[in-house]
Amino acid sequence: MPGITCTNLRIAPGQRIAVKGDIPAGAKSFVINLGKKDDDITMHFNPRFDAHGDIRTIVCNSKTGGQWGKEHRESNFPFQEGSVAEIIFSHDKNEVTVTLPGNQQFKVPNSSGHEGIEYICVDGDIVFKGVSLV
Repeated sequence: MPGITCTNLRIAPGQRIAVKGDIPAGAKSFVINLGKKDDDITMHFNPRFDAHGDIRTIVCNSKTGGQWGKEHRESNFPFQEGSVAEIIFSHDKNEVTVTLPGNQQFKVPNSSGHEGIEYICVDGDIVFKGVSLV
């Protein structure tokens, strides 16, 4: 499914970014990237239903100057095929807080050190419904 990319954003630290979409039956994985641009990513958020050797795992990472950082893996996997999902991100220069469906949260270090978000990309097995500041 084609993704969506938003650029030239001005999302300040502490602002909460909500991404909403439908997860179709047969979903393998989807990606939400937040950062400066496609090779400078503060948060790479990748829920994997069954992809890249992972089953029901969320893989997070960052990318600086085109180079991937250290992966963070989260085994709490609240996503269901055939349902609507809303994921909320909040960041500062030290960490990114991710709020999953069911209001469960985890934190990932902000390895890039970026203080603002200018770029959002949503792709993969999710039917994009919207992005908002909450």
